[in-house]
Amino acid sequence: MLHANTILQNPAAQRRFRRLLLAWFDRSKRDLPWRGSRDPYRVWLSEIMLQQTRVAAAIDHYRKFLRRFPTLVHLARARESSVLTAWSGLGHYRRARMLHAAAREIVKDHAGRFPQTAEQLRKLPGIGRYTAAAIASIAFGEPTAVVDGNVERVLQRIAGKNLSGEPLWQAAEKLLDHGRPGDFNQAMMELGAVLCLPRQPKCSLCPVHALCATRGEHARSAPAKRQRKREIHYALTVRRNQVLLVQRPSGAALMPGMWELPEISPNGARPWLTVRHSITTNDYSVRVFKDTAAAQNGQWISCSRIPRLPLTGLARKVLRAAGIIY
Repeated sequence: MLHANTILQNPAAQRRFRRLLLAWFDRSKRDLPWRGSRDPYRVWLSEIMLQQTRVAAAIDHYRKFLRRFPTLVHLARARESSVLTAWSGLGHYRRARMLHAAAREIVKDHAGRFPQTAEQLRKLPGIGRYTAAAIASIAFGEPTAVVDGNVERVLQRIAGKNLSGEPLWQAAEKLLDHGRPGDFNQAMMELGAVLCLPRQPKCSLCPVHALCATRGEHARSAPAKRQRKREIHYALTVRRNQVLLVQRPSGAALMPGMWELPEISPNGARPWLTVRHSITTNDYSVRVFKDTAAAQNGQWISCSRIPRLPLTGLARKVLRAAGIIY
């Protein structure tokens, strides 16, 4: 029997790992809308959306975004405000801006054809090492490994030690199946997402359980960040089928150009509506005060126009809760 600790040094263990993992992936992979397509635009879009976004939340946004911008050319020709509007609800709007900028660069400098290697892809705006490797391997079959949070956890548990930086990428390359690099990379991510979980790994269901050094017991390299609780107060002021909104400055560090409700001081009043909103390590309790005279600045926007604006995710959530948009 192969000893688990030898997997990164033992070619036979690596071959067995690849065979077992790919067989499991072929029979058990989730039915996700971006799977089964080698279109680099769709692969790229899904990878950007899945950064800092749960799969369940990304699925609906992915479908809606493709209906709005079905091809790379459609995206490149769109106005940034239209792209931000379609992205609304996913958060981290810099991703959308970089997606748009990269689409324009591909159309302008590459005649609309995607670069086909990870090295070339990394030269595009918003595409780092992981995303470039994912696109190159899945869309073009380049034998290059990916490392995201799920893959990192799988590799550390299999190896039985903390791996980070370049040694982590080297371990991923060592295990990579060069015959099916795209499927293998997706299988590694899938394993970490559905079985090799951070807190309660499902080791009894794992296809490579026999080759794992730790069987889920290996400590995470860094503790989970605690959520910081914050309270925000907004004014919801409506008149003649219009809502008072404010636009963030174009030079703002966060979400420039996005629209939101005016922030106010409540002065002891009782909120009309309360919603919860979480962004990475921040947990917000949002108090909304209706028809308050405290909101002095902003623009009156017709309710029919609001859905077409690039709203912040929080503003969209409040306006939906208030029945302004649906």
